[in-house]
Amino acid sequence: MAKKELTFNKNEKGEWYLQLPEWNGDPEDLQMVEGADQWLDLVSKGELKINLVLSTDNFDQAAVLTLLRTKEQNLGGGGIYYLESYQGATVGLKIWLCEVTRFIFDDLPQKIYFLKK
Repeated sequence: MAKKELTFNKNEKGEWYLQLPEWNGDPEDLQMVEGADQWLDLVSKGELKINLVLSTDNFDQAAVLTLLRTKEQNLGGGGIYYLESYQGATVGLKIWLCEVTRFIFDDLPQKIYFLKK
């Protein structure tokens, strides 16, 4: 799979949103919640805008999110991912990535590799 570059912005309320112009659904679906916001706080290191390169294939210097389980559609869908470590430090963070993940990757990948650009 080709690498995808996604941009995330943190607003004045401290909420993270994925910038995804091709998304035709509810803009609120692009808010990063339930651990995804903590993930972006960790990766951004205080920045209010970050670009991440993501792929379902491993690449040099990438960290990895591993799918633990899928969520039922009536509970929001998507999947629960796990970030074991980041930049050599143990993190142990569970992250919910909603159905927008399926829109981006055409599936809920077992692993999502990422790197801050």
